[in-house]
Amino acid sequence: MLSVMALAMTVACDNYETYGDKKKKERNAIAEFLADSAINVIQESAFNERGQVTDVSKNEYVYLTKSGVYMQIVRKGCGTMLEEDKRVNLLVRYTEYNILDKYNQTSDLYQREPDKMYVSRTGSTYTASFVSGVMYSSYGASVPSGWLVPLQYVRLGRQSDSANGIARVRLIVPHTQGHSYASSNVYPCFYEITYQREK
Repeated sequence: MLSVMALAMTVACDNYETYGDKKKKERNAIAEFLADSAINVIQESAFNERGQVTDVSKNEYVYLTKSGVYMQIVRKGCGTMLEEDKRVNLLVRYTEYNILDKYNQTSDLYQREPDKMYVSRTGSTYTASFVSGVMYSSYGASVPSGWLVPLQYVRLGRQSDSANGIARVRLIVPHTQGHSYASSNVYPCFYEITYQREK
């Protein structure tokens, strides 16, 4: 008969999850989310051939191989692309949903002030830090890499009228492109984000 200590160790071993196990759970959670949300995944080649747009009416998301991010561009935005060798302040509104555990995690939609971050571009490399807001208070200054992926494809400006809306995207971000909590706990998040230049 197993001693109490041996039994406890056996249970602990049975419950231990390797990094590989966690990555498999993440992949399965993303696949389930794609199916449940009736998302139509298109490849980068088709995305690029169409001028880097996704058809929202067909619920299209492009799978970006390099980052592993799924992206839907709801609006390309007004203004211009982020210029090279320039640092700008962006105001963002967002919602965050934990895909693995299936709950709304954080959001700044009901806050008086949007989240604020600065971002700069050098060639095809984007760097950014949060200055204030819910993401800053929840996870620190580091901006998830997945949040920077859309900046290659959208225009950043300020909304001047109802016909010229600011950039808006939806993202499925794997843990490797997420914030520190997602990265360390191996879970993916769904985001809806708008980007606007501060001035």
